[in-house]
Amino acid sequence: MRVAVFGSFYRGYYVLGELLYGPCKDLIEVVGVATDDPAQRYVNAKNRVWKYPHSQREKIMVADLARNHGIPVYREKIKTENFYDIFERKWKPDLCLMATFGQLVNLRLIKFPQLGFYNFHPSDIGEWPSRYAGCNPFEAMFKQGEKICTITLHEVNEAFDQGSRVACSDAIMIPPGVTVTDMHKISSPVAACLLRKMLPGLLGLSP
Repeated sequence: MRVAVFGSFYRGYYVLGELLYGPCKDLIEVVGVATDDPAQRYVNAKNRVWKYPHSQREKIMVADLARNHGIPVYREKIKTENFYDIFERKWKPDLCLMATFGQLVNLRLIKFPQLGFYNFHPSDIGEWPSRYAGCNPFEAMFKQGEKICTITLHEVNEAFDQGSRVACSDAIMIPPGVTVTDMHKISSPVAACLLRKMLPGLLGLSP
């Protein structure tokens, strides 16, 4: 199965790592990775994780992991004929996974993979869609005094984090005094564990 990843920072890194090293690695081919370039205006970095202190290494960690495995990397605007051509004629993914990505995908991209397009989003434990939909869920959780959260795997649609929930992780503690960056680091391995659990089903391999 051909899988494309739209991801950055720690969640993108761990999700990509699960695809490369996890138990389903021999059943899939990661055909391309679209990842953030925080310097570009279309990534809207001022409203996302990139507005917090981060290192140069953290900006390129997903791109470097992909390139080290010979996977094509795309860091430019996705709503262009150039990317559509790459996506539809070269990558040709059966499944797409998103994990911390700074551009909103459109219906043309969403509808292409026959097995679906899914996102990993931090949310509260309650009903879905979460009241923490959008580009900075951890900061919103801090303001509301949340003590626990989860990672939701949901279908992607053209709205922010509104597609149907497929699964969610076990509860993740939000320790006192943590930063948004801390929570990305704490929760990203949990996203990878959720992917390990759900990937066979997404690939149509579950009984």
